[in-house]
Amino acid sequence: MRFLAKLTLIFNVCFLLWVLGYVIEIFHKVKGSSNGQLDTHPLLSSIVVLGVVSIFINVFFVILFLARFSSKKMNNIPRWIVYFNLIILPMQIYFYFISK
Repeated sequence: MRFLAKLTLIFNVCFLLWVLGYVIEIFHKVKGSSNGQLDTHPLLSSIVVLGVVSIFINVFFVILFLARFSSKKMNNIPRWIVYFNLIILPMQIYFYFISK
């Protein structure tokens, strides 16, 4: 479970970076300074892929964590990772399903 928590944290950071890149792209498009597309580098492409997949990993983690928490099994996951992942999940749901 610790490995999944850390993996989910990495995916969620990539999600935040992807949203940041998306917002920067929108501002460039609004200002008219470019065609709205950032240069794609291999690292940026990897961040986009990990950011898109992050919602599935995060939902899986949250369901698994809540199941273990409700069964009173001891979780040796740092609380800040759990809180971070729980805070990011509504942001992901909003970005994927509501804002578009």
